[in-house]
Amino acid sequence: MNIPNIITVFRIFLVPVVVWLIISGQLQWAFFVFALAGLTDALDGYLAKRFGWTTVLGAYLDPLADKLLLVSIYIVLGLADHLPVWLVIAVVSRDLLIVGAVLLSWIVGRPLELRPLLISKANTACQIVLAALVLVDLGLALGWDALTRQLIWITGTLTILSAALYLNTWLRQMSEFEIEVEPASRPSYERDRDKSRRRRAKEQATGS
Repeated sequence: MNIPNIITVFRIFLVPVVVWLIISGQLQWAFFVFALAGLTDALDGYLAKRFGWTTVLGAYLDPLADKLLLVSIYIVLGLADHLPVWLVIAVVSRDLLIVGAVLLSWIVGRPLELRPLLISKANTACQIVLAALVLVDLGLALGWDALTRQLIWITGTLTILSAALYLNTWLRQMSEFEIEVEPASRPSYERDRDKSRRRRAKEQATGS
């Protein structure tokens, strides 16, 4: 537990604080705590890269803290009717889809790493901006309803496209693996012959 990981854990503890502030109607304070969480996210990332304090725990803990914060805020804002239900469902379903795909890959013995896509980064940025915009608009009564509606549709579109691209990437990577079940009773020369045939067919298909 180095300094960046401690800061990340602190950000996780801010999640129930933000949720409580939104539920209790203290939206201005909820925005300030949300902004504080964003600052801690930038700080732990800077410290980890600047001083080489990167750890395996931090690689998993940092995105987990970010997702817990965003998903919790979207669910609470959706329940309070400050965000449309379809957007909340899209945001939560996308994250569940990614987590489920990675877990399934590990279960079947085909672990893989889904790298962040450009559209995924844009989607995350829009989700953060939208959450901050809704909180500050409601907390300070700025009347930014038109801007909020536009950003809702942009965020929803990026969320759906990001989920579709991640699913396509996962399916393409999984299809590259062939699960072979060879009966023990078959002679070894038959298994070797079938493997050679499959290898030649794959080489012909890829043009090699």
